[in-house]
Amino acid sequence: MSARCKKWLEKKLETLQTLETYSLERTNESIAKQLGISPADIVKLNYNENLFMPREKLVELMKEVAEECDVRIYPQEEESKLREKLSSYIKTPKEGIVVGNASDELIDRITRLFVEKGDSAVSVMPTFPVLSFCVKRQGAEYVAVPLLKDFGLDVEQLLGTFSPKTSLLYLCSPNSPTANQFKKDEIEKLIEEFPGMVLLDEAYAEYADYSMVSLVNKYENLIILRTFSKAFGLAGLRLGYAVANDRLAKILNEKMPLPFPVSVVTLSMGRKLLENIEVVEKAVKELKSERRKLIKSLNEINGVEAFDSKTNFVLYNTVKPSDDVYQSLLKQGIVIKNLGKILQFENCLRTTVGLPQMNAKLLEALKKIFG
Repeated sequence: MSARCKKWLEKKLETLQTLETYSLERTNESIAKQLGISPADIVKLNYNENLFMPREKLVELMKEVAEECDVRIYPQEEESKLREKLSSYIKTPKEGIVVGNASDELIDRITRLFVEKGDSAVSVMPTFPVLSFCVKRQGAEYVAVPLLKDFGLDVEQLLGTFSPKTSLLYLCSPNSPTANQFKKDEIEKLIEEFPGMVLLDEAYAEYADYSMVSLVNKYENLIILRTFSKAFGLAGLRLGYAVANDRLAKILNEKMPLPFPVSVVTLSMGRKLLENIEVVEKAVKELKSERRKLIKSLNEINGVEAFDSKTNFVLYNTVKPSDDVYQSLLKQGIVIKNLGKILQFENCLRTTVGLPQMNAKLLEALKKIFG
């Protein structure tokens, strides 16, 4: 390697090291090894996965996919068939549906297409962080407007950030990690006033009160994200989709750098689940029922304040330091998300709505922690 190349490489690597990325948490295996227990004994409640989807049904469908697919061949009509099923599911033309390798890849794709160096992108705080990483990598400015004390949108403050250089507005509704769904009229006001592209992330729509998918043809600058990772229980297969007007969807489909971003197995599993949608609906119904019980039980613990949820997780604040609560639970093999300070709440924690026996272990442990 020449001295010039070595100098260039060192400078480049130093720059890349400064880029923020999504930090992955420890695996069940590593935690179990530290605690000296079996990974099967870990109560995993940190990543908002849907454990109400029956694993045996997913295995059955995977076996069908394995029989039907020839993984030696690149995807053929699998994506088209999936979009047809999605069209029926969300009641929108299939021409307006864009399939991606989970919502994260679609966020990255949309950012690359619509955010340039020197632009700015606007969102709220706190929210799902992936967009902020993508925007900063583009050399653009990321502007985050704090939510109101009730976790609602500060519409006037958001409007005040809009300028000819703001090319993207990102809203996650229901929002992660606050679990609330924003008011529909406020979202529409922001879409109407925004000078660029609006990205509305509805990852948790199946658990919420409404979806805005029907508005993509009313607003030419609106893209809605949905996922199979939450309600459909396919977090491990990475499947998401965007919904937009036909012209915009055509751009998102055709002007991407990578061919075949989603595997034939993943595409086929998405279709299979849509053909067995009653299984998904049953799992969602069961989770929502368990969610109500979990929120009620959390609020019965002296020192815990749990907030309402339109997602498959629950956010709560504690009188004890969240770091201490998190570590105490971790020592018992219970893994949740430690968020710390959120707005005026000093000690926030987030837990997936787990199966009843998992939630029972969490609640029993919290009762002991709070005396």
